[in-house]
Amino acid sequence: MQAGYDGRQVVGMDLHRRRSVLVRMTEAGDRLDTVRIDNDPIALGREIAKAGEHPDVVLEATYGWYWAADVLAEAGAAVHLAHPLGVKGFAYRRVKNDVRDAADLADLLRMGRLPEAWIAPPEVRELRELVRHRAKLVALRSGLKASVHAVLAKQGVRIALSDLFGLGGRELLAAAPLDGAFRGRDSLCRLIDAVDFEIDALTKPVRSRLAGHRGFTAIQAIPGVGPVLAAVFIAEIGEVDRFAGPAQLTSWAGLTPRHRESDTTVHRGRITKQGSTLVRWAAVEAAHCAARTGWLATTRTRIGERRGRNIATVAVARKLLTLVFYGLRDGHIRALTQARKAVA
Repeated sequence: MQAGYDGRQVVGMDLHRRRSVLVRMTEAGDRLDTVRIDNDPIALGREIAKAGEHPDVVLEATYGWYWAADVLAEAGAAVHLAHPLGVKGFAYRRVKNDVRDAADLADLLRMGRLPEAWIAPPEVRELRELVRHRAKLVALRSGLKASVHAVLAKQGVRIALSDLFGLGGRELLAAAPLDGAFRGRDSLCRLIDAVDFEIDALTKPVRSRLAGHRGFTAIQAIPGVGPVLAAVFIAEIGEVDRFAGPAQLTSWAGLTPRHRESDTTVHRGRITKQGSTLVRWAAVEAAHCAARTGWLATTRTRIGERRGRNIATVAVARKLLTLVFYGLRDGHIRALTQARKAVA
């Protein structure tokens, strides 16, 4: 403890679900105070006020960090978000506790060695929550539909219809010869209808938020990218200017090969899959649709003949994400304009 210190303070915060630990120290690394508080905005604001004006505060991007970052920012603190993969080494210490974690975060920050994650502004986080909730509902609906197909398979019933969950398909499902226990699975269709309603209710506010976004219109010109995937790209990527170029964006999305190098030995493996799962899924989904016709289909075929279909799909997804970068940055994609002129 040091009384009377009036310099800039560095605060490390180990955030948990119910309680958190804050360690305040000087820029030289001398510890000033250690306190454990209940997770409450008032308690956090009262405690961070002891750190003086505009302290540097670091917390890990862990469960429920939104509220803490907002409270700290409103209190005038410079908030830094530690990337979980960058501080993964904390788990291998012989002594690991909340106080050590908070102190180590503060030490990394004051020494300039903190692996930081981007703190999205509140409006971007709100859009993300809408897009992510919709994606979870779509995944839930897919699981329900798979359960309906499983019921039919167990009963040996085959309905020769492409859209099993349309109007005609629902009539055939209602008349399907199912045993008593399986006939009770009609609840699956009712749940699908309920989830459909919730998905439609989320689609409208997402589109209204992106109505004036120039990048939203620009990236829909990319083959395979519609309103839903465009919303995913904008929400998850956020401010595209934080990336120096498309190579950094594809690496952040986990679509680049893993690289391990030591002396003269170099290993390049599968893609890292580190980053936004939704962005990676959206890029691959768009690649499947875009590779049916046009120059992307030629690219996928050419690479697939040499490396296989999966590697070709990932390569096309990287090209698509490159186009997304320029579309979000510039509001238009010159490469697509040139390709259309060449075809014409």
